[in-house]
Amino acid sequence: MTGISESQRRLIISMLQEGDDRWKIAEEVGVSPQTVSAIKAHLTMGTYREIPSPATDELIDAEETTFGLERDLQIALRSNIQQLEEGLVVIDGGKEFVTEAGRIDILAKDAAGTIVVIELKAGKASPQALTQLLAYVGVIGERGDENVRGILVAADFHPRIVFAVKAIPSVQLRRYRFRFTFEPVGES
Repeated sequence: MTGISESQRRLIISMLQEGDDRWKIAEEVGVSPQTVSAIKAHLTMGTYREIPSPATDELIDAEETTFGLERDLQIALRSNIQQLEEGLVVIDGGKEFVTEAGRIDILAKDAAGTIVVIELKAGKASPQALTQLLAYVGVIGERGDENVRGILVAADFHPRIVFAVKAIPSVQLRRYRFRFTFEPVGES
């Protein structure tokens, strides 16, 4: 993390206390939305002091790394959407789809014409990720698209998610994996 100044921290805290949206705060202050989320998490837990501890900065670093990984995952999946499911077509214009419930990572349509809400999580998805996906599916369903389903993509899933999805036929889980290749450069 490049670090944020003390004045940026104070402004973030002030705007959070006023109830401003993290995206608005991030844009106005010039930080990532994940930095705002990390500070908000510490405020909520009561572990944030006026002068942050090294642990606070480490959490902010971790949040920003996770955000970068999710962004890379999103770019890769958008370019290879057929790997997730044959017949999927991205319909969100190449960027996150903004709704009343938040920003949908990828909005697609399957071969049968069903709208597919795709939520991406770097690392292990917590139960909150399923709640987030269901909120997005609900808000898209309210728009008049009767056929809506969701796919949650993560490296792994909390056991509660795996059990819960058994009762929700309109939601699927997909695990991603990385595969690195190493090629020589400049060798003859």
